[in-house]
Amino acid sequence: MIAVSDSAASKVKELLESEGDTTLALRVAVRPGGCSGFSYEMFFDGDIGADDIKVDQGGVAVVVDPSSAQLLEGATLDYKDGLQGAGFAINNPNAQRTCGCGQSFS
Repeated sequence: MIAVSDSAASKVKELLESEGDTTLALRVAVRPGGCSGFSYEMFFDGDIGADDIKVDQGGVAVVVDPSSAQLLEGATLDYKDGLQGAGFAINNPNAQRTCGCGQSFS
């Protein structure tokens, strides 16, 4: 299952509050596509399936489907806010190769 850093959890909470629905979960998924074979997808979701893996990390509900969970095992979701830009990043030890945009891997 993917871990969530404190800075990412804080930003997700902030975004959920701005959405006006703190009951939503952050869904993290891996989908076929991107320039390296797989791409990451993140969105707020209220539709949690029976086979989804759901954990509470840093006060944030995180949901991952079983197929994505295998590819995200040991990965960490982080959030950086600095002079070079702000955004979420997934550090995935399972990725053998990543593309220049940082959004896809193989």
